[in-house]
Amino acid sequence: MRFVFFLLLFFSSVAIANQDDDFLAARDAFRRGDAIQLDRVAERLKNSPLEPYITNYQLRMHWDEKDTTSIKQFLARVQDTPVIDQFRGDWLKYLGKQQRWNEFASEFPRLITHDAELDCYALQLRQLTDESAALEAARKLWFSSSKEPQSCTTLFTVAIAKHVINSQDIWARIRLSLEDGNVSLVKKLAKKLPRRYAFPTSALRKAASNPRRYLRRAQFNSDARRLVALFALSRLARQSTHLAYVQWKKISRHFSKAEQQYFYGSLAYRAARSLNPRALDWYRSAGGSPLSAKQSAWRARAALRKQDWHEVWKSIIAMSPQQQNTDTWRYWKARALKNLGFISDAKSLLTEVSHKRNFYGLLAADELGLEPARGFTTPSFQASREDIYLLQSLPGIQRTLALYRMNLRTEAAREWIWTTRNFDDNLLLVAAELARRNSMYDRSINAADRTATMHDVNLSFPAPYRDHLQRRLREHDLEEAWVYGLMRQESRFVTHAKSNAGAAGLMQIMPATAKWIAKKMGIRHYRKAMIHDTEMNLRLGTYYMKNVLSSFDNNAVMASAAYNAGPGRAKQWRGKKSMEGAIYAETIPFDETRDYVKKVMSNTVYYSWLFGQPTISLKERLGIIKGKDSDFRKVSTR
Repeated sequence: MRFVFFLLLFFSSVAIANQDDDFLAARDAFRRGDAIQLDRVAERLKNSPLEPYITNYQLRMHWDEKDTTSIKQFLARVQDTPVIDQFRGDWLKYLGKQQRWNEFASEFPRLITHDAELDCYALQLRQLTDESAALEAARKLWFSSSKEPQSCTTLFTVAIAKHVINSQDIWARIRLSLEDGNVSLVKKLAKKLPRRYAFPTSALRKAASNPRRYLRRAQFNSDARRLVALFALSRLARQSTHLAYVQWKKISRHFSKAEQQYFYGSLAYRAARSLNPRALDWYRSAGGSPLSAKQSAWRARAALRKQDWHEVWKSIIAMSPQQQNTDTWRYWKARALKNLGFISDAKSLLTEVSHKRNFYGLLAADELGLEPARGFTTPSFQASREDIYLLQSLPGIQRTLALYRMNLRTEAAREWIWTTRNFDDNLLLVAAELARRNSMYDRSINAADRTATMHDVNLSFPAPYRDHLQRRLREHDLEEAWVYGLMRQESRFVTHAKSNAGAAGLMQIMPATAKWIAKKMGIRHYRKAMIHDTEMNLRLGTYYMKNVLSSFDNNAVMASAAYNAGPGRAKQWRGKKSMEGAIYAETIPFDETRDYVKKVMSNTVYYSWLFGQPTISLKERLGIIKGKDSDFRKVSTR
């Protein structure tokens, strides 16, 4: 009997390996445009869960054929895979370009995933029966700093000709595009202005290439030329807010009050992001000039840096209702109210936020004096054998497992998200457990983190590779919870994870850093490929963690920032005076690093509780960040 079991296991493994090989061969044939080889391999996969991918490949090879029966049959299927909706979107774009509106009209209502190009084709269809409504809807899409797809350009051209989009609208979009530095789009938009509003595109080129030189010779005798000058000042402020301000004082008399306030809003934003203490003064000079969401956020952060709680509160209540209602600004509004003496209002807000399972929820609980482990003590979720079996029988889950096995993680993630998108809490936790059993830790975390009322901290915060880590933890005297908090954020425990910047492995180490560490550790014959080996990656990563931690007097907040953005930047982001670790984290200028530090530190609290370690609150862990007068040991910035 035992022999039969192993024989069945062997043949099952062989069948899976063959299926994987066939799928990758089909994928490769499609990419090469080899229809004959694709059809040959497709025969062997027609009963596989991956068949929709293969049919998708085959249909795309015959896109231009007159007979669309096969395409219609494919699109009529139950949408249990994102492949069908992706295909439908691309097919609709093809129909839109061909202006085959009857076919477009019958298929568009079934589309789930929209984009601007498809929405504009839909408006072109609507234009045939209700042009006025279609053009008004198109105008709402006009205000963007990005280049629009051709399907929108067609609509916008008509809307401009019929004055639905007027000169002021064109100016508004030019300003938006200049704020984002999209000079090429501005040049195209300028051509749409009436002749009396001629835009100096040659001046724009000079302002973009050398703003300081341009401003020394600039003219201010028209709205357009003043707008170009404001753009040049914005470019200069990216290099140095001081230089931009000095130049501004020489030319400010040429600008209207509204233009002056607009400039100060832009300058203040750049100053706040560079942690310049003058930022708040410049925000005040902006007066009532409308601020973008980013500018508003950094006004509040500049106030936090100065620990000016009245200004923090004032900045937050000036935000849009949607922005104010985020966990970030509800927490800091509560802190401001508490510091201003409005204890009852602060407590009410903190109580609401404390129920959130994130950085701010933990901090709010700390402010209320609640235990850090509050809400962690729910029993571990137990998935039944029947639940696991039923879930594993779903084609979408089978496809996810197969794609993950072939290291096609992007496709696997799409399939997983699509299949689980309407799951209730119970099914999400079953899915998380199934993913955990298959070592798909990133998918397990994805499912467990999405539950609304049922939670299992063990599934949200898995701890694989503990045996591999113990020696390194002892060797470097590192806190296990912090190492896991960082790894969860870096790679979601995917051993072959690779970032766009080139960081690799469980601990996402840059190749140059890995080489430097290996040399420091005396590892002979180190090769670049070794970074993907689990043992080696953990060995290198924990050494570097200890290196940065020691250099910052064992301050995990700054060490986390240094691990992500480099030790030099972590030091630069300190204030002249000491500040709360929470304020330091909130005012990190890099969006990615700011989010990263918050998550690493809150992860650490959860893992500490899971590992049964002494309870330390998040606020205590964040501690106080010493001012720049404090000295830290030098560390490599590799």
